Amino acid sequence: MAETKVIVIPDGKICDYIDGKFRNDTPEEYVRQTIEKRLVNEHKYAPSQIKVEFTLQVGSAKPRADIVIWDKDAIEKTQNTVKIIIECKKETVNARNAKDGIAQLQSYMSVCPNCEWGMWTNSIQKFVFRKITDAAGNTNFREYNDIPSANGNLDEVNRPSRLSLKNAYDDNLLFVFKTCHNHIYVNDGLQKQPAFFELLKVIFCKIEDERNIPYDLEFYTTSDERSNPDGQLTVSKRIGKIFERVKRHYGKIFDTNDEIKLTPRSLAYIVSELQPYSLSNTEIDIKGKAYEEIVGSNLRGDRGEFFTPRNVMTMVVKMINPQIGEKVLDSSCGTGGFLVTAMTYVIELLADEYAKKLGIPREQWDDDTKRAFQNKVSEMAESNYFGFDINPDLVKATKMNMVMNNDGSSNILQANALLPPHEWSDEFRTRLTDALHIDKNALYSFNTLEHFNVIVTNPPFGSKIPIKDKHILEQFDLAHIWEHDKKTGIWTMTDRLQSSVPPEILFIERCTQFLVPGGRMGIVLPDSILGSPGLGYIREWLIQNHRIIASIDLHVDTFQPHNGTQTSVLILQKKTQAQKDKEQKSGVMADYNIFMSMIEKIGHDKRGNPIFKRDKNGNEILVPDTSNISIPEETGDEPHTITHEQKIKKIDDQTQDLPDIFAEWKKQEGLGW
Repeated sequence: MAETKVIVIPDGKICDYIDGKFRNDTPEEYVRQTIEKRLVNEHKYAPSQIKVEFTLQVGSAKPRADIVIWDKDAIEKTQNTVKIIIECKKETVNARNAKDGIAQLQSYMSVCPNCEWGMWTNSIQKFVFRKITDAAGNTNFREYNDIPSANGNLDEVNRPSRLSLKNAYDDNLLFVFKTCHNHIYVNDGLQKQPAFFELLKVIFCKIEDERNIPYDLEFYTTSDERSNPDGQLTVSKRIGKIFERVKRHYGKIFDTNDEIKLTPRSLAYIVSELQPYSLSNTEIDIKGKAYEEIVGSNLRGDRGEFFTPRNVMTMVVKMINPQIGEKVLDSSCGTGGFLVTAMTYVIELLADEYAKKLGIPREQWDDDTKRAFQNKVSEMAESNYFGFDINPDLVKATKMNMVMNNDGSSNILQANALLPPHEWSDEFRTRLTDALHIDKNALYSFNTLEHFNVIVTNPPFGSKIPIKDKHILEQFDLAHIWEHDKKTGIWTMTDRLQSSVPPEILFIERCTQFLVPGGRMGIVLPDSILGSPGLGYIREWLIQNHRIIASIDLHVDTFQPHNGTQTSVLILQKKTQAQKDKEQKSGVMADYNIFMSMIEKIGHDKRGNPIFKRDKNGNEILVPDTSNISIPEETGDEPHTITHEQKIKKIDDQTQDLPDIFAEWKKQEGLGW
């Protein structure tokens, strides 16, 4: 096997996506790299058409344009033949800035006689102009929704068709979501949380329109509509009609009197940013990262809610290995990341099984087969995925996350999961028991909750939010006072209740109550539970009621930059009553091995910045990576595949490797799941 070639990256540099040159790692450069990836992967421009840092002649000055693009058939790539110019700035640069704003872009476009298009962006604002010269030779700049793609079809810029919708790539969807949210926040006078929920309504409209097959897309604004008040009102009415359908379809999320509260001007802008993308077909990881990051920055509350990083969720789900037909619960679902990750994992299993039964590879399925498979996915999502949260805003956010990813939103319910079941609201008990196909009267106490095969969760934790209600505490062994015999080391539960208990301790036991015998749980917990001498009774209780499968010590920066609590992941399997009876009768606990690991590299630092792999001398390195990009042939309309070789940095993240190591260990231990 040929040795992988690695290249050392100088400190403070990044490797350009287009030309592979090292450039300073700055906020402005991040914006440019995001745009470069979008040009190639979404707009389908060949890298050979693009030049970075292109020197222009402007009078006696020689400024450098950030990005220029030529037509694919341009013979000479000069200033005279430039077709598109793009200027990228950091967030703090205002578009009206005389030196670095849109005036700079327009001056560059003016000195390039064949330059028809220009774009200016600082990641929170984007302006696109088309240069038009009238019969008298006067130059005007007309604002447009977007630059055209490589095929030059302007109709798609104004009103995309289903076939022209693009799958978002890398961080571009996050880029768009942030741009939209910031536009609402700045221009509509809304605080961050209300601004987020207005964006949520528009995203729902986008998804509803994509699913309204076979009708033409109605979620669009033309450039003319966006640029004048009458057109903006037309867009507002058009999207309003879609939102009426949304309210009918998702009555549990939106009230019948809900309306989009954005000004027509803002709504037209948001629609123009979202309309090119297919939210239905974009990869789930890309959607999830974009959605959960913007949710987390706007809805994080004061109840110990620190949302689990995606790499940790993926690791836990792969280790817990949910299967087709198993009922999966997150009892503190937050933004729904654990549920979406678990559902995505099982969808892949279902697709493999479906392809095997049909005898047809997935990539060869026709439209009827795809629709039949999607119906199976929707049925599975509605039947097997459940999420509870006390925060109604997070419940709504989770429902949205599920809708973006094959649905399953009907079983996302608002409730205080720690309350005695007979104190749960009638609506919650009715919807839960209907979904589980059990009698509502059978769900009356903490002893009647065993209905889920798999639980993946990160409960709220912290001493600032203790549970003191006696009616809640008396449901839990772990809410009692336990006495420790120092001679034998044995903990014994008393009849006396503690005066207050941190919620994460109660959630351990409530999750166990939710599991069927033999069910599996992956739970994120503060390290104090696993190491503090005074909490030894919790470890005693865990061993009595579970087989401890694995304990993974997470890096201290896992939840940074929001929280520095040291945490671990426990993988548990609930013992059956027969197993517990046998151990109690013999007085001997079953002997078994436990998988233990420490994650020393989590992929980011305490500020949340990514950490990349380094060589033995501590230098960041680049490794080759290949992207296959479909680009139209120069002599025809048939697409062909070209190979764009680029060099990338690899995130230094051990959570990616652990599931495979664990799977091999599990096989050796004879664990069948």
